[in-house]
Amino acid sequence: IKPAYVIPDQVDCAVIRYHSRRVTCLEFHPTNNHILLSGDKKGQLGIWDFAKVHEKTVYGNIHSCILNNMRFSPANDGMIYAASSDGTVSCTDLETGISSTLMNLNPDGWQGPGSWSMLYGMDINLERGVVLVADNFGFLYLVDSRSNSQTGKAIMIHKKGSKVVGLHCNPFQPDLLLSCGNDHFARLWDMRRLEAGSVLANLEHRRVVNSAYFSPFSGTKILTTSQDNRLRIWDSIFRDLDSPSREIVHSHDFNRHLTPFRAEWDPKDPSESLAVIGRYISENYNGTALHPIDFIDINTGQLVAEVMDPNITTITPVNKLHPRDDVLASGSSRPKEKFDVAEQSDTRKIIVFGGDEKKRGKRSKDDYDDDSDDDKFNVKGKNVKVKKPVKQMTHRKAKR
Repeated sequence: IKPAYVIPDQVDCAVIRYHSRRVTCLEFHPTNNHILLSGDKKGQLGIWDFAKVHEKTVYGNIHSCILNNMRFSPANDGMIYAASSDGTVSCTDLETGISSTLMNLNPDGWQGPGSWSMLYGMDINLERGVVLVADNFGFLYLVDSRSNSQTGKAIMIHKKGSKVVGLHCNPFQPDLLLSCGNDHFARLWDMRRLEAGSVLANLEHRRVVNSAYFSPFSGTKILTTSQDNRLRIWDSIFRDLDSPSREIVHSHDFNRHLTPFRAEWDPKDPSESLAVIGRYISENYNGTALHPIDFIDINTGQLVAEVMDPNITTITPVNKLHPRDDVLASGSSRPKEKFDVAEQSDTRKIIVFGGDEKKRGKRSKDDYDDDSDDDKFNVKGKNVKVKKPVKQMTHRKAKR
């Protein structure tokens, strides 16, 4: 039975557009209930006070391409760390927009896809005072949050040449680290013995693992999202992890011009039974094709609720539940205009899978900044970019 405070019976929907590309990540402010941060494919960082609706700020000069992950500084909630596909880790003052680069994996600039490093997974280990980031070649890096500089050597934690798209430190056992990537594995690590080959457990999946998270209250459960249209749950990290406790079928296999879907725990649910994730397949609601955001009971696989609005016809793969209030923030691309449809139609004519990239001419780093399945761990045969602007929305409980 769903807790009354989790799913509102009636929803107020506010839609705001201030990104020029699709939204890639969202974070609520840890102490200010009305502040939402968002990142996009262009590398922009957006700050929105949704209590005042029109009070928004966008910093566009921090990163040069996709902002994949961000985390608030535990020591100062006015500072945000961010990891980008430009290969840098930044620390930005939200008030002034002044940013410093803590690590740059591409100091010589673009030298081709074989050497260009992109940062994806990111988290902060408060006990050890480090920011953890991972790249597209299977490596993990540690940045000292006190000196704001890289510490130690890069550690290979996933298959060589594969993206490590997710990192999560256990909220109650900080020595435990969970990683996931496009080598089809989620992996459990001990931070006290963090080196190649020292993995505690390999959680195998059939396809790319978009995300892997410890549960928020006990830290003993694991929830993963894989591109085989499955959510997987392990009920205890202290038991046999060879196979999941449950698999839940859900539509979230995406095309390469979407941010990957990631199921996330409800941070307010002490039963650790509720997760939220966007849906890829649309349904007909009064003649309009809508892509709901699903609330799922991960203990039973039951669909608890769907959130949708007739004004929002785009797919919303990025979803974040407020840690304290009954608010859901969702990020997506904005609806296609007629010229967008025409552009996409023209682009589809030149899509090549497994072809020689030389035939398509030279490409920049942005062309390789792709959220595709990438099972073969290479950059050949990827689709040509289709530029899409971005829309963002929030759902919150109606006042009665």
